[in-house]
Amino acid sequence: MKKLSNLITIVMIAVTMVQCKKSEATNPATDNSAKTSQKHSEEKENHKHDEKDGLKYVSKEIKVTGDVVTPLTLTVDSLKKMKVVELNDFKIVCQTGLTKDSVESTKGVLLTDILEKAKIAQQEHKDRNFYIVARASDDYKATFSWAELFNNPTGEKVFVLFEQNGKPLKEKGEMILVSMTDTKTGPRHVKWLKSIEVTRVK
Repeated sequence: MKKLSNLITIVMIAVTMVQCKKSEATNPATDNSAKTSQKHSEEKENHKHDEKDGLKYVSKEIKVTGDVVTPLTLTVDSLKKMKVVELNDFKIVCQTGLTKDSVESTKGVLLTDILEKAKIAQQEHKDRNFYIVARASDDYKATFSWAELFNNPTGEKVFVLFEQNGKPLKEKGEMILVSMTDTKTGPRHVKWLKSIEVTRVK
């Protein structure tokens, strides 16, 4: 009788364990949590490379191309000859709200000054339907409209930077682009900046 009782107890424990495993496998909350974690992990890795791999993306010049009157090739030296602005206490905040980098001081040139130097090929003053793509060597991209840059306070805070905390930029490429008025500055923080492309909307 005692053996039978022990056997029944073992069987009941086994059945309970099987039911728990089924519940975990089909629990939507567990599944959603895993998906959310994966999404955040993928987002965190976007536009990120290890130090050794990142060296191949380092850019030494920026091409300004597309619908412009004067295509440009910019280097740090040519940016230094333009109107340089010094900025302080700037944070790179990713889409999840995490602060990725905190910059005490940095120097750069307004994107609008660069575009005015290249001169967007407007046919007349009402010809404003253009978009501007800042592209990195790893093909990461940030996009702006003409109106956002030239008819909006955003344009007063979009910079191509070439110095951080008194030192030249190296591992991020020699020049990077930032949009400082964005709520989350990470998505339009373009390291290894290699080109600024102007395109007319058709």
